[in-house]
Amino acid sequence: MSAGSGALQLHLERVLPVRPERAFEACAEAGRLAEWWGPAGFTAPRVDLDVQVGGQYRIEMQPPDAAAFHLRGEFLEVDPPRRLAYTFEWEEPDPDDRPTVVELSFLDLGGETRLVVDQGTFASEARLSLHEAGWTDTLDRLERYLT
Repeated sequence: MSAGSGALQLHLERVLPVRPERAFEACAEAGRLAEWWGPAGFTAPRVDLDVQVGGQYRIEMQPPDAAAFHLRGEFLEVDPPRRLAYTFEWEEPDPDDRPTVVELSFLDLGGETRLVVDQGTFASEARLSLHEAGWTDTLDRLERYLT
């Protein structure tokens, strides 16, 4: 799933059974995001989103059997219902973590949406693999939420 040329980039695509407006809202409204965000078994007890260019966000992630941790960043691009881009940074980083940029593209398929997730650049294959697994679970949850 990572792109070639040695860059540690994540690229995932998922077709969602709703129009881009609904898919975008699920990603840009705190109450909706909290219902599906995170890998299997996780919850998001608190989601703060200021969805505008330069706006900040913070998501509390609660794993099933460990202490909560936090993700934060800044919105770089907000183009409803086509694109969202934001920085992604753990507040309690692993030594191999570095801030990355997430780009979400919502492509209209006429009643459905192709969601394209690009994120990078990662410091190591291990961190890329961790994010790939997390995003795959998270997109599964988004698809179920929207169905």
